Amino acid sequence: MATKYLKLNALESVNLNENLTLFQAVENWLDRERDQLPLWLPVGIGFGIAIWQSGGTSIWIGVLVTSIALSVLSLLIPLGSRFRQIVQIFSLTLPIGFSLIALRSEAVAQPVLGKIWVGEFYGRVDSVENISARDVFRLRLATGPESGLPPFVRVNLKPEQFRESFQPGSILRLRARLMPPAGPALPGGYDFARRAWFQQIGATGSALGEVQLYQPASGRPLLASQREALTRHILGSMPEGTGAIGAALVTGDQGHISEADAQAMRNSGLAHLLSISGLHVTAVVGFIFITVGRLLALSTWLALRISIPVVAAAAAALGALAYTLLTGAEVPTVRSCIAALLILVALAMGRDALTLRLVAFGALVVLIFWPEAMAGPSFQLSFAAVATIVIIHEMPVVMRFTQIREEQVFFKIARAIGSLVLTGIAIEVVLAPIALFHFHKTGLYGAFANVVAIPITTFWIMPLEACALLLDLFGLGAPAWWLAGQGIYMILALAHAVNALPGAVAMMPAMPLWAFAAFIGGGLVFGLLTTRVRYLGIPFCIIGVIAMIAAPRQDILVTGDGKHMAFVRSDGQVALLRGKAGDFVRSMIFEKAGSAETATPIEQWTGAVCTLDNCVVTVASEKRTWTVLATRTANQVPAMEMAAACKRVDIVVSDRWLPQSCRPRWIKADRRLLEQNGGLAFYLNEPRIIGANDGTHHMPWVQARASADPVQ
Repeated sequence: MATKYLKLNALESVNLNENLTLFQAVENWLDRERDQLPLWLPVGIGFGIAIWQSGGTSIWIGVLVTSIALSVLSLLIPLGSRFRQIVQIFSLTLPIGFSLIALRSEAVAQPVLGKIWVGEFYGRVDSVENISARDVFRLRLATGPESGLPPFVRVNLKPEQFRESFQPGSILRLRARLMPPAGPALPGGYDFARRAWFQQIGATGSALGEVQLYQPASGRPLLASQREALTRHILGSMPEGTGAIGAALVTGDQGHISEADAQAMRNSGLAHLLSISGLHVTAVVGFIFITVGRLLALSTWLALRISIPVVAAAAAALGALAYTLLTGAEVPTVRSCIAALLILVALAMGRDALTLRLVAFGALVVLIFWPEAMAGPSFQLSFAAVATIVIIHEMPVVMRFTQIREEQVFFKIARAIGSLVLTGIAIEVVLAPIALFHFHKTGLYGAFANVVAIPITTFWIMPLEACALLLDLFGLGAPAWWLAGQGIYMILALAHAVNALPGAVAMMPAMPLWAFAAFIGGGLVFGLLTTRVRYLGIPFCIIGVIAMIAAPRQDILVTGDGKHMAFVRSDGQVALLRGKAGDFVRSMIFEKAGSAETATPIEQWTGAVCTLDNCVVTVASEKRTWTVLATRTANQVPAMEMAAACKRVDIVVSDRWLPQSCRPRWIKADRRLLEQNGGLAFYLNEPRIIGANDGTHHMPWVQARASADPVQ
């Protein structure tokens, strides 16, 4: 027995030593990563926000229990250990992130229109957006309680309905057709209802007939009027075809850019140049910082008595704030302004201008004040791009390549170009999956197009526009405007040339959320860690990308109103039930199908037999053949005839209510079902159906619409 006891003690001692060794190994690793631990604060908060997105406020008990469990677990870990700090970070940040988005959602809550409403009401103009490329003026109106409408609505006016006197503060009398903010028409589509909720817009629509000015505005907001005046000035000062881009770069007003130019910019990977973000704020800040610094350095007296970097940084900070306010203080611009201010503080203190800590702090600020931004592509793309730049240039091999050295000018230029190309490729590799997840397409040549476009925009167009505005004070800005226009001509020519290249745009169908999460998680592990453990993130990124590429294509797509239906082949060919579908519907369907923007008439589709009122389509999957019946008109079919037709098919799709006697072999997707589930995506090989409203019933904007009074 004694021998057995000694053996057991020895075994327990070995196990204990092994545990201690493992724990010590983890501690040693975390100690080497100690400088990176603060970077996980916004990650933890973001994870809490993501949990709210998946389950809503109703799961707060689960979040609280998880947080308490993590806190208790941290008490079992030795005091002062790094592992204990990690557990505590996530035990705190998880409920903080959840609470931030929940409180934000509650703070912006406003009534939402229940159903379509047509009538006359008075509205005070809150903002005006001129979208000249679409011949639309978009007004945000504040309604009175007597109207029975939500406090804020958005109404589109045609150019002939709009007057210059319709400015913020004025009260209008109008008749309009309003509807609830639209949710995604197809599964995984753009959810405008979500955006409208956080913008406090309870209804959208169009004005009917004449719009009357009931009471003019007593005064116009200074910044809004200055922005509008500056936009008009730039449009009139630059050569034809370039003013719209020039105005977008200065004021952020993209409403004057033609659809052809905008599409070319998107497909070539240059669309980010049109949105006021980090690039534009950096250009403004850099121009002011360098200019002020150089001018002050000309005076020996000033150079000896003041800190030139501090003064230049202060001037650049004022310029960044003014530029942010002038461009409308949108969230991406505010985010970029915060980052620029942090960089200026670092420069004034003589520290590194851009680090991951500054990027993390900027993300933290955005998540605290605008937690809803995390789910949007703008937040993800911008922070991913900036973080990629920092991570790439902090890697030892890249640092050795880009470090300053004594060499011929030719090699310096080649090294600079190589650095730009390397950075562009890295950014494109990181951003492509994010763009594919949100937009289902991405430009293949964006990295190389940006190598040319970004320097032209940063060092040519924007400085020249700034000089032109200054010279206009003396009536001498015309030459600078012309030169800036030539730079814009080059950007547009590059965009259209890249857009015309074969395979310029890669398209993919809707991809699973878990694949996107795997890519993001792997990217965070690789980017935020510095030891060899970081390479564990690469397999997750690869798995995510492979899953994205291998995602099955939908066989059938049905919009939420049931009017539009698309049949999709494995090669991406699409047939539309209604050939007269508008450009928006077509674009939306092609995007979700991951297909080129061409469609075959349903009458020419193999396996389709159509009449004026309906179509019967035979679709072959890997395991069996499916028969689909879809109605195309409002003409009623006798109930017995409809019941017999339904009995012979697997799937029935209609934009109207069908009788109970209509019982197909699998599913009846009529108006009743579509109102509950939204648009549908059919995967016939599995088989399964995904609804646009799946997983969103808990969202406050969905609940607000469902509980709204339909007769408002």
